[in-house]
Amino acid sequence: MNRRITLAAALTLTAGLTLAGCGGDSAPKIEVTGAYMPQPVTEQMAGAYFTVKNNGDVADKLTSVTTNLAKDISIHKTTGSKMERVKSLTVPANGTLRLSHGGNHLMFMGLKHKPTKDDVVTVTLHFATADPVRVAVPVKAADYQPKH
Repeated sequence: MNRRITLAAALTLTAGLTLAGCGGDSAPKIEVTGAYMPQPVTEQMAGAYFTVKNNGDVADKLTSVTTNLAKDISIHKTTGSKMERVKSLTVPANGTLRLSHGGNHLMFMGLKHKPTKDDVVTVTLHFATADPVRVAVPVKAADYQPKH
């Protein structure tokens, strides 16, 4: 009788753990597309733009960016005509975060050298939950207009 109770308890526990693992939440699944940097007009600063797609069921946050190009990279949020440095930008679950000219963007300050058209700048995007993502960012003409 004790073996039956033990076996029933073990099966119930196993089934419960299996079902708990089947929850609807999946980790953020980050993909970056459309990256570019307009050729900087000054030797001090540059900007970069791209789209971050999250194919997961859980939102994430872009929290920082690293590169060898600049001493400092900040994440900027633009609301109306006001630009402000922020600590993070949300990447919605099953959604996108668009960084674009005139909108949210990355600001590179203290450039170690001025990139020119056709250079490629490597950046690493860091997220609150997802693993870091390395992105090759091509430098385009200053007047480049991406196709959406």
